[in-house]
Amino acid sequence: MATDTFNSSSAELPLSQTWASESSLQHTLSEYLTGRPTWQYIVTLLLGVIIYDQAMYIRRKGSIAGPPFKIPLMGPFIQALHPKFEGYLAQWASGPLSCVSVFHKFVVLASDRDLAHKVFKSPTYTEPCIVPIAKDLLGHRAWVFLQGKAHTEYRRGLAPLFTNNAMSTYLPVQERVLADYFDKFVSASEANGNKPRQFMTLFREINCALSCRTFFGEYISQDAVKKIADDFYLATAAMELVNVPFSMYIPFTKQWRGKRTTDAVHAEFARCAAACKEHMARPGAEPNCIVDHWVQHMFESNAYRERIASGEKDVPKPANLIREFTNEEISETLFTFLFASQDASSSATTWLFQILAQRPDVLDRLREENLAARGGDKSRAFDLPMLENLPYTNAVIKELLRHRPPVIFVPYLATKDFPITPSYTVPKGSMVIPSCWPALHDPEAYPNPDVFDPDRWITGEAESKTKNWLVFGAGAHDCLARRYVPLSMAGMIGKAAMEIDWVHCATEKSEEIRVFATLFPMDGCQLVFKRRA
Repeated sequence: MATDTFNSSSAELPLSQTWASESSLQHTLSEYLTGRPTWQYIVTLLLGVIIYDQAMYIRRKGSIAGPPFKIPLMGPFIQALHPKFEGYLAQWASGPLSCVSVFHKFVVLASDRDLAHKVFKSPTYTEPCIVPIAKDLLGHRAWVFLQGKAHTEYRRGLAPLFTNNAMSTYLPVQERVLADYFDKFVSASEANGNKPRQFMTLFREINCALSCRTFFGEYISQDAVKKIADDFYLATAAMELVNVPFSMYIPFTKQWRGKRTTDAVHAEFARCAAACKEHMARPGAEPNCIVDHWVQHMFESNAYRERIASGEKDVPKPANLIREFTNEEISETLFTFLFASQDASSSATTWLFQILAQRPDVLDRLREENLAARGGDKSRAFDLPMLENLPYTNAVIKELLRHRPPVIFVPYLATKDFPITPSYTVPKGSMVIPSCWPALHDPEAYPNPDVFDPDRWITGEAESKTKNWLVFGAGAHDCLARRYVPLSMAGMIGKAAMEIDWVHCATEKSEEIRVFATLFPMDGCQLVFKRRA
């Protein structure tokens, strides 16, 4: 017991000294901290964050082209708000792979054709992301964001909507839309005293009307079409490559306005889907728009499954056996079609009318060919068989899509570390962006690439350069409407060539390229339209 007491007492002395030392240290540290101004701590913290952000950028950049150092924290955010096309050209020219970093987002651009193909065709490492806010606007369950088997099956169910048989039923409603808007083009010029005015806005409206009528026929009202055409640019503006975090929840920001616009379009499209189902359920109803065909395939599939479930044998299987889709799912899918088409088709239309006005030799040949295909009757409506007799018109369209591609890049997200080359791995979580413009302006594939030359598709070797033809992307997520787009454009420009004349009044900004999701002439395309005799 005495020993225990001695040992206990001897152990208490150093423990007490330890507590005293810790207390003294805490007191000294407290005096040190409280003796310094708050701004010093803020500056120290900020410097630490900046150094960390800079070190991460240098580490991620590795050996690829890009600024040696990042603008502290935000990177080239100001330039991203108002992108210059010359900036993209410089970025592509800097190397096959280059990078930038804006706020927390690291972005790798692939300008080399083969590297672009690798990104498009590497679903193990990448997934389409468009821009970070895209899922909030398009819908988190939208089919374009699906991967693997789920994406393949969904896409297989949509493909029959773009067969020749289906597309031929869309042409009559498009013919009516074109007639209506060509009258508006002429009226707009007359109202302006036949002086030049920008037509980019009306080109956006006609393409919105063409899309909405092709999707929903008469289920959607003209007022709704006009509202969507007027407001959709707000959704486009919200789709910035990089935006301020949580800006979608801040009133009156671009992202907040864009979300409100897309929500309204989703609601209108869902209403149209419900109206379509009601109509197509009636006996004898015939499809004349995309949603009609899709709903008809659903009804046929449901009838097939019911007959099988009832025990029938040898029941003919529908050509497109699909599940039932809700109105909301139909809305989300058709909204992705609108998002994919609206800006791209508006850009293509704007440049097509501008370039043909600048090249009367091309327009004259196109007019002659279209008149011959119509048997000399310029009022004859465009139809699918006519397309086979329009080789020069097709060449003009292909050259337009190459010369001024409506899609210059397609953002993807690296879902894991992506060894894109033997010497560089794209870090997980980075955006990796395959670029289409460099491949379409490669002088080895397309001599004199900056010259608009439709004959390269007839007498030249352009048709054989399939790896360079990235207008519609590549891989599992390439454009579903790659056959529909040339058909629709041929119908538009053929009818225009038959019925109206137009003159382009060039300005110093006519050839300057404005980047707004895609490419537009900086002056808005200054034209005057008149009715042909």
